[in-house]
Amino acid sequence: MKIFIICSKKFYNRIEEIKNILENKNIEIVLPNSYEDANAEAKAYALGPIAHQKFKSDMYELSVEKINDVDAVLVLNFDKEKDGTIYKNYIGGATFLEMYDAFRLNKKIYIYNDIPDCILYDEIQGFAPIIINGNLDLIENEYVRKL
Repeated sequence: MKIFIICSKKFYNRIEEIKNILENKNIEIVLPNSYEDANAEAKAYALGPIAHQKFKSDMYELSVEKINDVDAVLVLNFDKEKDGTIYKNYIGGATFLEMYDAFRLNKKIYIYNDIPDCILYDEIQGFAPIIINGNLDLIENEYVRKL
């Protein structure tokens, strides 16, 4: 089984532990696009609007390529604090778009925590995600059941 981990850059510090657990279950992991350089978008943004637009466009295309090549996506959605506000089980715009691409390509969508109570709740629910509530064993069990 091969899984693409998708999430906000704010959660990159949580990926390594989850990646190791899944790899120990013989699940191959594909990392987020800018995982190796979490500042890549900021660098593109500093170059101006055209460079930033190209960066975003390239990342969307790369995501589709990765999603095409996996069995499932795992959405890491933890609480995110910004400007004193806490967003519970945060799923940002780019992650939402990757979920949509996974849905359109008939890939399994696992969500680490509950769907956030936000404006996109119904849309996310419409993707028929499998909510694992932090139990990574459910990923392997769900896949094995389908074989």
